[in-house]
Amino acid sequence: MKRMNLHLIYILLFCSLLPTQLLGNDSIRLSLLTCGAGQEVYSLYGHTAIRCENFTRGTDVVYNYGVFDFDAPNFIWRFTLGETDYLLGKSKFSHFAAAYYYAGREVRQQVLNLTQEEKERLVAQLEENYLPANRTYRYNFFYDNCATRPRDQVERAVSGELRYADDMTSLNTGNTFRSMLHQYNSNNPWSRFGVDLCLGVEADKPISRRQMMFVPFCVEEFFSKAEIIDNQGNTRPLAGASEELVTPPSVLPDGKTFTPLQAALLLLILTLGCTIYGIRSRRMLWGVDLLLLTAAGLAGCILAFLALFSQHPAVGQNYLLLVFHPLHLFCLPWVVKRLKRGQRSRYLMLNLIVLTFFILFWSVIPQRFPLTVLPLTLCLWARSLNNLIITYKRPS
Repeated sequence: MKRMNLHLIYILLFCSLLPTQLLGNDSIRLSLLTCGAGQEVYSLYGHTAIRCENFTRGTDVVYNYGVFDFDAPNFIWRFTLGETDYLLGKSKFSHFAAAYYYAGREVRQQVLNLTQEEKERLVAQLEENYLPANRTYRYNFFYDNCATRPRDQVERAVSGELRYADDMTSLNTGNTFRSMLHQYNSNNPWSRFGVDLCLGVEADKPISRRQMMFVPFCVEEFFSKAEIIDNQGNTRPLAGASEELVTPPSVLPDGKTFTPLQAALLLLILTLGCTIYGIRSRRMLWGVDLLLLTAAGLAGCILAFLALFSQHPAVGQNYLLLVFHPLHLFCLPWVVKRLKRGQRSRYLMLNLIVLTFFILFWSVIPQRFPLTVLPLTLCLWARSLNNLIITYKRPS
């Protein structure tokens, strides 16, 4: 009996001296998770996470760079300013999958073809990021988000060169930040309209394929074609084929919604009707101008605030401030005062000139405007023209 115990001790001692790779104590599988789009505005563009399975230890966790807290102090205000902080979260895969199943969003997996050394390095990087002092980061929708962070961590962990199938730096892609967003928010017209109003000239400049990887689906696509060239010159694919892990129940699409363009056209019809009636009856109908200028002024305050104070990329230079601007609101008392007296408003004359040039040069302005802006612009243009026609040959 003592001899058997002695042999067992020798065996355990021998095993403890073996390399970890031979024992399989860290039999790890790492995967890139790509989650489908949701119904909420922040989930329209999908999501990316990293899954880590340790078969020896029986753990299966997900590292998720997309955690944020709506209840954080001044969340909406900080989000508007571009000062939103996101967190690296860590949870069980079963909980992660259940949450996406409940939300009606699919989850796909690409197993990363990494060596043991690369796996250990990637896990060490993620664990270091997960330390309380490191897990918070300043979120940037286009340049530093839940898709770019996992990509960067994988690239850092690779030994050798990670080579993508396409030229990742060329700007000759035919895409812009705005066009990329349009690919994924087309089924949410009100969200698309709001985003288009806020984005300025920077959103319409050409972007590279690497910049396109702010969208999780692009990370999935480019990873599927990428290769690792190790230090010995051997080549292997970075990731395997996508495998669907979570298939939510099919949801019937919602009925047709009243789109921003339809709403703008209806407003234009009503405005033109009021304008024609006012011209024929020689009445100003200043209440119509009060409503339109108030709405345009409030929208202009939001755009001006974003352009001047927000750190969000691509909201700085916005030519829509020619149409929607705070002056509509600030000059409103003097405009209404003159309209009530049936007098010509110099402000409306200046507004008529600005809007006329905006409409004429619509196609050459280096910013892509949603079509909905045109009928809204025509509403303001028609009301400015109304004042000119009614006061024609009257003393100002």
